[in-house]
Amino acid sequence: MGTLVILAILALVVLGFNNPLWWLAGAALLYLHFRYGRTGQGTAGSSAPRGPSGAGGSPARGDNDYRAYRQRRDQQARWERRYRRERPWMARQKRN
Repeated sequence: MGTLVILAILALVVLGFNNPLWWLAGAALLYLHFRYGRTGQGTAGSSAPRGPSGAGGSPARGDNDYRAYRQRRDQQARWERRYRRERPWMARQKRN
């Protein structure tokens, strides 16, 4: 997908030699690609959970979000099991 976007940007730049508005369209596409198109890399504000469907994102992005959620959930479960194993007296106190 990224290759198609880069090719589209290059085509808009080539078309821009006749009409500078194409350069603006290419710049806008480049901005949108870096802002929303790259999966696996987000800004600091984009780390919030989006829900099961990815909140309007592409299905692949939603899959990546769910995979990251599952990984965090499994890591948390491992930490909790380890904590209960290493500190059984604390785990008993919590249940009562």
